[in-house]
Amino acid sequence: MNAATVRHILETMEAMFPDAHCELNHSNAFELTVAVLLSAQCTDETVNKVTADLFQKYKSPADYLAVPLEELEQDIRRIGLYRNKAKHIQNMCRILIEQYGGDVPQEHDQLVTLPGVGRKTANVVVSNAFGVPAIAVDTHVERVSKRLGLAGWDDSVLEVEKKLMKRVPRDEWTITHHRFIFFGRYHCKAQTPQCHICPLLDICREGKKRMKTSQIRKDKERVTTRKRKLNS
Repeated sequence: MNAATVRHILETMEAMFPDAHCELNHSNAFELTVAVLLSAQCTDETVNKVTADLFQKYKSPADYLAVPLEELEQDIRRIGLYRNKAKHIQNMCRILIEQYGGDVPQEHDQLVTLPGVGRKTANVVVSNAFGVPAIAVDTHVERVSKRLGLAGWDDSVLEVEKKLMKRVPRDEWTITHHRFIFFGRYHCKAQTPQCHICPLLDICREGKKRMKTSQIRKDKERVTTRKRKLNS
């Protein structure tokens, strides 16, 4: 894919979602880290409902360690995999206190060593909390990148990230991450993408395939209807 096509994609998404941003509610780096950890295999909407009360009750790493694990589990029970996530949160808080003075480290290499914090979570934290350019590849970013041909169908999450970092200017990494998420969440959905009104249909291999399949189905339906009328 050439640079002109990449620029066309970026500018199109900018026009569609000029105000794209992190939709996880938080007021500091620590809350963001907890929220992203909770968001694994869960919608941001559900996480925000849970953290509305959670962040009122727990203000610091010490607060999460001051209660039994079972109590924290109940506080986040609406979240998928809540037992494992509660354990990760407490273990993470313990390390933050023992090694970082209760603060979330700003270095990506340090973040990924925390329990429950993978590469995606670390990228979200460094980019949104500390202003370090990064592209976090979640399910939306991965799907959109592959459908538009920015990455290969069989590419791993890490390979998708590396290809996006190579093709997108560094100072646009973070906003591109947000716009890809908005594009995937509200337009190019997994099961029902809005291909028929998509401004990027001309370069989207998935969209072209879906539209062709849709047209073939409509043609067959018209033929069937015509035959029924002739036989009636």
